[in-house]
Amino acid sequence: MKRFVGMAIAFALLVGGAEAQEYQTRTIKFAATGQEGTPPVMGMHIFAEKLAERSGGKLKARVFSNGVLGGDVQVLSALQGGVVEMMVWNAGNMIAQEKDFGIFDLPFIYQDVDVMDRLLDGDLGKQLIDKLPAHGVVGLAFWEQGFRLLSNNRHEVHDLSDISGLKIRVQQNPLLADMWAALGANPTPLAITELYTALETGAVDGQETTAPFMLGSKYYEVQKYITVTRHNYNPQIVLIGKPFWDQLNDDEKALIIDVARETAVEQRKISRDAQTTALDKIRAAGNVVTEPDPTALAEMQKAVKPVIEKYAKTFDPQLTKTVFEAVGFSLN
Repeated sequence: MKRFVGMAIAFALLVGGAEAQEYQTRTIKFAATGQEGTPPVMGMHIFAEKLAERSGGKLKARVFSNGVLGGDVQVLSALQGGVVEMMVWNAGNMIAQEKDFGIFDLPFIYQDVDVMDRLLDGDLGKQLIDKLPAHGVVGLAFWEQGFRLLSNNRHEVHDLSDISGLKIRVQQNPLLADMWAALGANPTPLAITELYTALETGAVDGQETTAPFMLGSKYYEVQKYITVTRHNYNPQIVLIGKPFWDQLNDDEKALIIDVARETAVEQRKISRDAQTTALDKIRAAGNVVTEPDPTALAEMQKAVKPVIEKYAKTFDPQLTKTVFEAVGFSLN
């Protein structure tokens, strides 16, 4: 009898706990410019599955990949206006809304993913996320796209001199434009949704992104030469529009944050496993893959140091100090 009563109490607590979670029926439009099969979009699907399961099917995220809802800038505006609910994009691109996010795009200084995990999941990530509601969005978690590589259709790039004069598509981000100019390229801001055609027609000579994104977006079809520069590390930030966020109750907010951060663990592993696999597939498709030697990379790092110095002065000094100490970098 005592055992039966104990089981009954346990069941009542379980049911009561479940009932305590109040979820309304909602469908969330979750957008990205990435292609299906790329690590950020794979993370979006994982998030959607987990959210539906843990909300009992009441909260559903519908994934819109491949820029079908517009380019990154347009989707961000849609989040701020309450037209689209969620997106994932390069964290450094938030520099246009909050300048301190540009710290993620400082070139060549980020090379250790374990260090990045500690920074993103620690006080640095929290301090940056806390700045976002003032800009009409809420940051949920940091995912990953990985290390960016250079591709072009003119010649192999072995050293700094080979970059000179290349017309390279860059994200709509002033720090990145300055970086490529310092390397001798002709940086050309262009929406990602226009890039494949621009590469195919020769409107630009090349672009720079991660190997999985090159593979998923099929840039290797219209690019011949890939260079493993690892010039930028790309954390991705998962954003939700503040107009939609303000409609959610506390239980819904807590669940969405928890699922976004839980997904981050799986998504980062997928991303890191995908880097080598994607590059192997690109190489097998007939592309020439070049790995600059340490001397050449050091020359590139030296060339961009003035850019690091210029932008480091614009960031919160404590954030810059935290990052530089974590990655072992010094301007001196």
